[in-house]
This record gives sequence, C-alpha cells and structure tokens, in this order.
Amino acid sequence: MMPSANLNDLPQHVAIIMDGNGRWAEQRQLPRLAGHRQGAINAHHIIEVLTEYKIPYLTLYAFSTENWNRPRAEIDGLFQILEEKLDAGIKFAQEKGIKFHHLGKPDRLPPKIRERVRQALELTQNNTKMTLSLAFNYGGRDEIVEVARHLILSGIPAQNIDETVVSQYLYTAGIPDPDLIIRTGGEMRLSNFLLWQAAYAEIYFTPTLWPDFDKREIDKALIAYSKRQRRFGSVATE
Repeated sequence: MMPSANLNDLPQHVAIIMDGNGRWAEQRQLPRLAGHRQGAINAHHIIEVLTEYKIPYLTLYAFSTENWNRPRAEIDGLFQILEEKLDAGIKFAQEKGIKFHHLGKPDRLPPKIRERVRQALELTQNNTKMTLSLAFNYGGRDEIVEVARHLILSGIPAQNIDETVVSQYLYTAGIPDPDLIIRTGGEMRLSNFLLWQAAYAEIYFTPTLWPDFDKREIDKALIAYSKRQRRFGSVATE
C-alpha cells in the first residue's frame, strides 16, 4: 500500500505530536481517558500505515515533562494505557520488524512501565524495518540541559564541542533528525518537542484531532511534504 497520490519524495523520519485526545472525548461527552485510549488505538493504525510506506523512522510524542501537571487520575490512566499497549506492542513490533527506542528520562516512570520499556527495547533491538521512538517523560529543553550535564561530566574541552558532539549525547543519538513533524489538533507550536532536532524539519499542522487522524490525513501530510523545497539555509536551485 502506498499513498493515494503520487509522491516525489517520502521523508525518512516522521515525528508526530499527537494532540487532541481530550477534545475528541469532550466533543462526544466522554471522559478524557476515553480519548487517550482511542488515541492509543489510532497510534497503532498510523504505525502500521507508515511501516507499509517503508518510513524507516517514526517518533511519537506521547507524554511531555509538562504533562506531570495534569490531574493525577489522568496521569495514572495514561500509564495504565501505556502498560497495556506496550504488552501488545512488543508482539506487533516483532511481526513488523520494528525496533523500539525511548526518548526521555525513565526515572519518574512507575516501575512496571520502566520494566515494560526495558523489555521492549531488549526484545526488539535487532529489528530493522522501522525504528519507533516513543517520547514519554520527554522535554526538548530538558534534553538539552541533560546534554550540557553530560558534556561537563565527560570533561570534553570546550573547543572540541560542536554540533556533532552535542548530537551524540541527545536521546536521539544515532537517529537522523526528523524530516517532517506533524502536529494534530489545530495548535501551531512545537510544545518543547525535539527542539534541537527540528532545526530544519518541515512542519505540518492540521486541525484534525489525533483519534481522527487516519490514512487519508497521513497522505495529505506526505503530499504537502513532497511539494516543499528543502534548502537547509542555501538558495533555491533551478
């Protein structure tokens, strides 16, 4: 299966800010957690679509460092959904050749979640068809602060620090920067997501709420990306 329109160029790395679960639920007079649960189901569908399109890298923004400010019941519910989906996700990843990668600090996550994440990383480490990065307890500013700490502790001379060195200490070390960042839900900001890595990413905003973001919406984003000319600071070529 390929996109419904001809594409000149597919991105190698797609990153998605999955926004709008709560509003989706509120529109249907459902609890917010019902929206998060539907969003998790949709994440599975979108992963499957992008594996069929042979996109080698996918990053999903699932839980930010700022999300700890949400009501405790909502946080606990998100953890429960994540735990359930990780169990099923490992089997799915093995079938599809997907390698799991975690972006963010594991220290604040519940022990059960940390163990599930460890298992997912270990069991899928040799898969090669897609690297799926799950940003959970992740913040772009926090990531850059952590890099600064590691650089200091490593004793690297200041004159030896450049962009290549910094990239080696990011959570995404070894993963190419995103070519396309998609944000669903109508908001037009990055919300502390991949701030370093997004320097030259193409950004696509859509009002579609995440649980409604389907294959047709993915195609729209990929078609929009294919029509853009990426210059990386240089001038346009004829």
